[in-house]
Amino acid sequence: MTSNLFSPLKIGALELTHRVVMAPLTRMRAHVPGNIPTKLNVEYYRQRASAGGLIVSEGAQISESGQGMPATPGIHSAAQIEGWRAVTEAVHDKGGVIVLQLWHVGRISHSSVQPNNALPVAPSAIAAAGNAFTANFERVPFETPRALERKEIPLLIETYAQAARNAMAAGFDGVEIHGANGYLLEQFLQSRSNKRYDGYGGSIENRSRLVVEVAKAVSSAVGPDRTGIRLSPFGVANDSGVDDPFPLYAHLIGELSKLDLAYLHLIEPRASGAGQAEVDHKNVPFASELFRPLWGNALIAAGNYNAETAETAVAEGRADAIAFGRLFIANPDLPTRLRRRVDLNAYNRATFYGGGAEGYTDYPALADA
Repeated sequence: MTSNLFSPLKIGALELTHRVVMAPLTRMRAHVPGNIPTKLNVEYYRQRASAGGLIVSEGAQISESGQGMPATPGIHSAAQIEGWRAVTEAVHDKGGVIVLQLWHVGRISHSSVQPNNALPVAPSAIAAAGNAFTANFERVPFETPRALERKEIPLLIETYAQAARNAMAAGFDGVEIHGANGYLLEQFLQSRSNKRYDGYGGSIENRSRLVVEVAKAVSSAVGPDRTGIRLSPFGVANDSGVDDPFPLYAHLIGELSKLDLAYLHLIEPRASGAGQAEVDHKNVPFASELFRPLWGNALIAAGNYNAETAETAVAEGRADAIAFGRLFIANPDLPTRLRRRVDLNAYNRATFYGGGAEGYTDYPALADA
């Protein structure tokens, strides 16, 4: 195909030869105990690396208390750093670029995966609707979390910064702050999950404060040109959502734009279910189109794109690159398939979370198809 989508792009310090990005995808296949990336994870990322192509890793919890699901990798121990180093080396050997997503799930957790079986933490002691994963992959109702104390917040911010440094030590080319999909930072943003009365709750400015402070700390730790952030303004994942997202996210994106971050990664309304369900909001604009005027640096859009709609979004300037999730799961050579306009493998949702090679590293590339 022609090719805005397959033209070079500079995102901060990252030099890309095309604009097909692999989105962050939770797969629950790290080694337990320790939540350490394994040889199987190395092969998964190696398969999906391409010369000059950007991969955003699955979310890696910044601390033990940041974990929400079993067998998700962390970025807070020496063993995890070493495990990730094997991943980054495999991607770099194929000429690829990879950034690590920094993740704290907040209340979207269960005490069985928390240190000392403690309650998960959140901005306020409000349980999310829905079911958590236990350490044994069972589904049970979310517990009521413990509200973070004001004095704990500076350490939380520094934990994000240290996780970013750990990512660079593991060989990543940058980091992406996870501020989407109903996890901790989005819990602070939204009034339905944030009932605080201190400087981190109440007004839009106060509810945005933690996200901005985390972004400042992370960009100071590794450089703004190696720092991105992911947001889901119309998100409904993990019991999130606001009636009118524009005032909140316009303020937040305006504040973040002052930091000169490498990129903003927006999840479109039609795919705001964090992969847990098919979502298709009606009568809402493209998030990328709505917020593009507020953001001067690179913008990545994600959400049910195909070759044609991705090409159109880039050609029209709504986004500079397009992230694909489920299609990348099933098509390790997705950029090549999109460029050649050939058939795509179908994904198997039943194998998304947990398990082994099935539905993970056994999807055929073109030479094998």
